[in-house]
Amino acid sequence: MCRSKASVNCLHELYTSKKIHGQCLSCRMLGYIWQCFYSSCLRFWLKWFLRLVTGRCELQRICARCKAGALRTAQIEHSLKSSKSKVLRAALSLKENGLDEHLAQIIQEKRVKEQKDPTFKANLRQCLLQINGYSELFEAVEELRKQVFDSENKEHENMLLKLWDLLMPSVKLESRITKQWGNIGFQGDDPKTDFRGMGMLGLTNLLFFSENHTDVARQVLSHASHPRLGYSYAIVGINLTEMAYSLMKSDALKPHFYNTVSGKPQMKHFHHFYCYLAYEFDKFWLEEEPESIMEFNRYREKFHDKVKGQLQMPEVTLIMTVDQEK
Repeated sequence: MCRSKASVNCLHELYTSKKIHGQCLSCRMLGYIWQCFYSSCLRFWLKWFLRLVTGRCELQRICARCKAGALRTAQIEHSLKSSKSKVLRAALSLKENGLDEHLAQIIQEKRVKEQKDPTFKANLRQCLLQINGYSELFEAVEELRKQVFDSENKEHENMLLKLWDLLMPSVKLESRITKQWGNIGFQGDDPKTDFRGMGMLGLTNLLFFSENHTDVARQVLSHASHPRLGYSYAIVGINLTEMAYSLMKSDALKPHFYNTVSGKPQMKHFHHFYCYLAYEFDKFWLEEEPESIMEFNRYREKFHDKVKGQLQMPEVTLIMTVDQEK
């Protein structure tokens, strides 16, 4: 009897799980069908109807209802990607010197009357600068990441030595290859081996933080030297560079840049975001109080999820703000 009852329960659970799974598949299928129908047919007629009623194209309506920032630029980007017009889609891969000419083509293509909408051209131009600037910036970041640290390159060597001088002003480096590098969080006697993953991007970020926020960088280094809560300052910094790089590669950084940079983002804006990560991770690590450095990966992922969650907010601006000591 017990066996029979157990068998019935197992069959019921199996049937229920299959039913739920089937319902999920059905929902996905319906969602896919709706998306195809909307994008291929309904969206076109909806845009046509709104153009007829408002006298404005979709790009104009977005610029009119959304204030400058991520919400407007992201919607403009989506509209351009979804367009069947080659002129509009081509606007997503422009260089700055060809922007104004292409902007005129868009205005002509969409039959925009500039006298009736005098702010549209400037607003769309700003969005295009942000969209294309993000792509160009990532190319520059990628190029710097691929650049290998070369100990024969004087510029590379000077950057590394300058990093030491900024972080350890009262301690003289005994030689280029020395265990002293461990004092600022490198793993071996020669830091060049630690830059293999992120290349010169890792060193450039570390140096930018130390040059532009020297006191804060030294404070973070002192926290990293804590006997119980310490961590490898330079290695963690390179790891955070990888985090910033990955977030940019996945386009997760777009809302932040669209909200904080009104025009074309530059490399310095990427470095500033790294500074935010370095400062905020240090605070996060001290607040969490991990039992040991062996738990780094777990807390690193926790911090990553926190930042990624913030980046999903439409009005996000992740700018380093130093807490005033009481």
